[in-house]
Amino acid sequence: MRRVPDIMPVTDLRQDAAAALKRVRSSKQPLVITQRGRAAAVMLSIEAFEQAEHERQLLRLLARGEKEIAAGEGYDLDEVLVEADALLTRESR
Repeated sequence: MRRVPDIMPVTDLRQDAAAALKRVRSSKQPLVITQRGRAAAVMLSIEAFEQAEHERQLLRLLARGEKEIAAGEGYDLDEVLVEADALLTRESR
């Protein structure tokens, strides 16, 4: 089930930015900032932002891979898996 986002008017944000930050950090959910009754910005915890960026990068790589496959380009799966294992092994050290 999709959750209704938290909403805060920009005037409330101006009055108590620390409370807004605390709310975002504790809920781990985005906070929609409104101005004149319309959504103007979204505030995220740094963890949520980094996770979203990581997911976007993965999606871009997958999309690029699909385009390469459709064009008859790309790499052999076994080669990719060996390279991925090597990268993961280096990162875990």
